[in-house]
Amino acid sequence: MRIAVVIQRYGAEITGGSEAHCMAMVGRLARFAEVEVMTTCAKDYVSWRNEYAEGTEMVKGIPVHRFKTDRERQARKFDSLSQQLYTNPHSYFDEVEWMVQQGPYAPGMFEYIKAHAADYDAFLFYTYLYPTTFFGMQYVPQKTILVSTAHNEPPLYFDIFRMLFHLPKAFLYLTEEEKELVHRTFRNQYIPHETLGTGIEVVTTPAPDAFRQKYGIDGDFLIYAGRIDEGKGCGQMIEFFSQYKARRNKIPPGPPLKKGRKDLTLVLMGKAAMKIPNRPDIRMLGFVPDEDKINGMSAATVLLMPSQMESLSIVTLEAWSVGTPVMVNGGCAVLRGHCLRSNGGLYYTDYDEFEAGLDLLLENRELAAALGQNGKKYIQQNYQWDVIDQKLLKIVEIVVTIQE
Repeated sequence: MRIAVVIQRYGAEITGGSEAHCMAMVGRLARFAEVEVMTTCAKDYVSWRNEYAEGTEMVKGIPVHRFKTDRERQARKFDSLSQQLYTNPHSYFDEVEWMVQQGPYAPGMFEYIKAHAADYDAFLFYTYLYPTTFFGMQYVPQKTILVSTAHNEPPLYFDIFRMLFHLPKAFLYLTEEEKELVHRTFRNQYIPHETLGTGIEVVTTPAPDAFRQKYGIDGDFLIYAGRIDEGKGCGQMIEFFSQYKARRNKIPPGPPLKKGRKDLTLVLMGKAAMKIPNRPDIRMLGFVPDEDKINGMSAATVLLMPSQMESLSIVTLEAWSVGTPVMVNGGCAVLRGHCLRSNGGLYYTDYDEFEAGLDLLLENRELAAALGQNGKKYIQQNYQWDVIDQKLLKIVEIVVTIQE
């Protein structure tokens, strides 16, 4: 079989959740099919500026066809349009204009998909939100598998998506929560689907001491890995951490509380899309190798995942794979569901719950260790590659058989 995978950004240095999941699935698909990736020349998801060269290159042994975006996103104009559409009556065509303004808009990609549709047995599209899927999928609906990565956000309820979620011949959902949300919103249960998840390699010998030595980090620390962005809840996370430290160290604001945490550090891994406070207890490491990321997670006291809009959260699963407990945003149904099913972490919905949860994990190390081990069992039972491969191949075969 020959399979095309279409996604908004693609590259070894791109750390977004859907992009990382896509690269992992491309690697799995390449074990039983000829796989090619179609993507844009953009690295930055905010501007969609063309940074990669247009044309075809090999990434980890896979042909990647890159197409130029025909415009950069105008952030202020797009944000203004978004707020207008989220809060006021508008037309279907206003939503189409919103889609174009959001980007990445790559006409060359759409022409290529149209011209080469017959060359591929199936198309795997990531994610529902971007023009690469919205426009590209309409040329090959009879061959499409959609990895929607949907979560509860205003655009999901736009009229333009009512049609889109009935076009594919099959769906791959990342979690049960995503599947239930899509079925409840679009009533498309009749379309073949699987809850795929992802495979997580359990590292049997992580090296937490090596991480501490390399980056000069002592004592307890909390870790966050991923895009450091207000939209990912990072602003609130930093605010809550700062407030926690102030209260625990008897520094205004807030009354003095029972125990100091002067050595507690917040370690951030990933690309920053927001301003990071310049203070010694917040360490910004930037992009780090995968080995360092896993070693850092194994050394951390707790992993924080503050996002309200996660469709899977590979980072949370990776932390559990090395036995590290997590604290997640309880406003995200996917993260809350992970915690409830695994009993591997706590969730919070406001500062008071954040403070209470962090106190509990820092003061009761036996409980923290038990939660981490529960998380590890959850990964071993639900996120192994042999199970993922079977689901992936099953859906591909369904789509190919439908065409026959």
